[in-house]
Amino acid sequence: MLTDPIADLLTRIRNASMAKKDDLTVPHSKMKMAVLKVLQARCFVQEFNTVKNNDFEEIKIILSPSHQDISLKKISKPGQRIYVKTTQLKKINGGLGVAIVSTPKGIMSGEDAKKQKLGGELICEIF
Repeated sequence: MLTDPIADLLTRIRNASMAKKDDLTVPHSKMKMAVLKVLQARCFVQEFNTVKNNDFEEIKIILSPSHQDISLKKISKPGQRIYVKTTQLKKINGGLGVAIVSTPKGIMSGEDAKKQKLGGELICEIF
C-alpha cells in the first residue's frame, strides 16, 4: 500500500525520463488519470491508456520525446497539505512549467484554475 500515490507517479515518471525510457506503467487510479490529462495537455506526456493486467488495471504512459529532462516537484504531502488561493497561483518557470491544483471542480492546471478563479490544494509543479 502506498501512502502517497501521486508522489509515486511523479517519481516513476522522473526515473523513466532520467533512464531515457520511452514508456512506463503505473497502478491505475482516477486521480492519476486526472494528473496525466493535465500533463498530456501540456505535452509532458505523449499519451496514456488503461491496460488490464490479470486482476487489476494499470496505466501505460508514453513519455514525450521533447521533455527528456523533466523536473517534477511534489508540493502538498500527506503530512502537510498546501492550499492556495487564486491570487497565490504563480507562473512556473516563466510560464514554461505547470502547477497542478486540485480544485472543487476537479484537478486542473494552475492557469486554468486562475482563469476560473478557483483555489485548492497545490499538488505539484512540473517544468
